[in-house]
Amino acid sequence: MSNIPQVETVSTGADKAKLAAAALLLVGSVVAFYLLAQQPLWLRVAALLVGLIAATVSYFSSESGRQLVAYGRESVREVKKVVWPTRKEAGQMTAYVFLFVVVMALFLWLTDKTLEWVLYDLVLGWKR
Repeated sequence: MSNIPQVETVSTGADKAKLAAAALLLVGSVVAFYLLAQQPLWLRVAALLVGLIAATVSYFSSESGRQLVAYGRESVREVKKVVWPTRKEAGQMTAYVFLFVVVMALFLWLTDKTLEWVLYDLVLGWKR
């Protein structure tokens, strides 16, 4: 059993409002991009980027956004704990995998040809 504490998150009204604002800003920025079809491209892209940035800021200020950032930091911390193989070890393991694949391919080919010989030549009597 793991000793990971169970965390209950209570979603407040402010959090729900921030998430709703993020969703509305996201949809609004895409809609603005298409509504400004007669405007220059740089203006349309600027409106889209401003809306996306505002939606991102709104999301990351909510509890869900803070949890996502904490998850990312914890993931980076865990990756730093990994003991990576040396170049020599990685090369050896790759060679073992290729050797196993070749041996397995030969085994399957031999099994196939043996079954073919037993079924077609011995049982059915078909000669090729």
